[in-house]
Amino acid sequence: MSATAESRELAAVIGLEVHVQLETDTKIFCGCSTRGEEDEEPNTRVCPVCLGLPGALPVLNEGAVEAAVKVGKAIDADIPEETTFHRKNYFYPDLPKDFQITQYDAPICQDGELEFSHQGARRLVNIRRAHLEEDPGSLRHVRDGPADLENRIVGIDRADYTLVDYNRAGTPLMEIVTEPDFRDPKEVRAFLEKLEEVLEYLGVFDSTRDGSMRIDANLSIVDADDVAEDGTISKAVLEDANRTEVKNISSHKGAEKALAYEETRQKNLIKRGKAVAQETRHFNETHGSTVSMRSKEEEKDYRYFREADLPALRVSGWKEEIPIPELPDARRERFREEYGLSQEAASKLTSTKQVADFFEDVATEFDADLAATWVADNLLGELNYRDMQITDVTERLDEFTRLVELVATDEITAKNAEETVLRTMLDEGLAPDEIVEREGLGKTDDDAVVAAVKEAIEENPEAVADYESGEEGALNFLVGQVMAKTGGSADPGTVNGLLREELA
Repeated sequence: MSATAESRELAAVIGLEVHVQLETDTKIFCGCSTRGEEDEEPNTRVCPVCLGLPGALPVLNEGAVEAAVKVGKAIDADIPEETTFHRKNYFYPDLPKDFQITQYDAPICQDGELEFSHQGARRLVNIRRAHLEEDPGSLRHVRDGPADLENRIVGIDRADYTLVDYNRAGTPLMEIVTEPDFRDPKEVRAFLEKLEEVLEYLGVFDSTRDGSMRIDANLSIVDADDVAEDGTISKAVLEDANRTEVKNISSHKGAEKALAYEETRQKNLIKRGKAVAQETRHFNETHGSTVSMRSKEEEKDYRYFREADLPALRVSGWKEEIPIPELPDARRERFREEYGLSQEAASKLTSTKQVADFFEDVATEFDADLAATWVADNLLGELNYRDMQITDVTERLDEFTRLVELVATDEITAKNAEETVLRTMLDEGLAPDEIVEREGLGKTDDDAVVAAVKEAIEENPEAVADYESGEEGALNFLVGQVMAKTGGSADPGTVNGLLREELA
């Protein structure tokens, strides 16, 4: 190992291929449903087309094309006059035809970009292409053993055999290919979070679907001196660097972990004077490491040729005809201007389209600050604690609106609303009025509060003496005593004021 190799300053170069399932009712080239029951049997949601049986002809799903156009508009991509489909020929067991219908030299979206925030700075990543294709089936790698099948699913490196399920085969897929613009695995995670956010706002993507987003990441190591001040790297340097591809990463966090491991592995090889093999590797999420799968294919290995059963696709006019909704950055800015929200609150309230819609529904009836507090802080905080999403409660909007109304009209205290009513609503599924009645949380009338204040003063002479000697904390003790006497139904601010008046 040379001193030169040890002392080299190295930098990572990362590019992504993000495979996104598009939200359509049926598959991209046939009428089979894209959704099945949770307990569906393998290989039952299939037909001759998605199984690739002889004589079966594909018919393009218009909804998938519309979704692709929306994505193109969101990333400001060019949509050419004419696009075509090709056959990508290679053998994998999850492709029943032994080829994949995809787009090659004429993708539906070209030369786009996506801006995201990372460590307080704005970053722009160039998107080389985004094209339509069909999803393969799914593989389950199984280890022999006495337990039931689900407990024998393991990583590919530990499996004794593999099962294939073609129910997913033919689901519309969009492959989004970036330029090698990333220099840090953490950037990749931030980009993927922003991309998913945009796709969900467009209504073309459902992150709750199993396998809805899968990432292939390419990583090379170059000399840090080859990276210009603006982060660019010459084409010659990129071509000279061996790269590995890490396949089928299933999450944002997984992408960051896989690339961090791969970056360290490659840098260590180079510093020991060894070459980095150009290969495809598998990410083992359990161990947080990558393992070699095979030598990396080159473009020529796929033997692309035109898909003769599908005519050319002409959709350039659709870019003007198909509208897209307000995207997250624009909505975030509007929330700040229209509702006077802070940057932090606006970010929380636009984290997903469902959260933003929920907030705006509440804000139409109540003060924006009150609505923001209840949705961004109280509701989202309680949902996060329970590992729930806003989509788990969207059908109960009327109930949550009623809870805010109870607070806004002083029928219950904010403390009881948050700590008792909201939590019970989420834990037991009850309506707010049921909980208020059951727990006796209606606000105590003024006379009862005054009586409780006087009792607390009479029963706690030591606390009164401490307060009169200047110990402000004693007043908080007395407030607690009054709240206990009123069952938490008095307003703490009112109690504080009444105590000060009585003690004066």
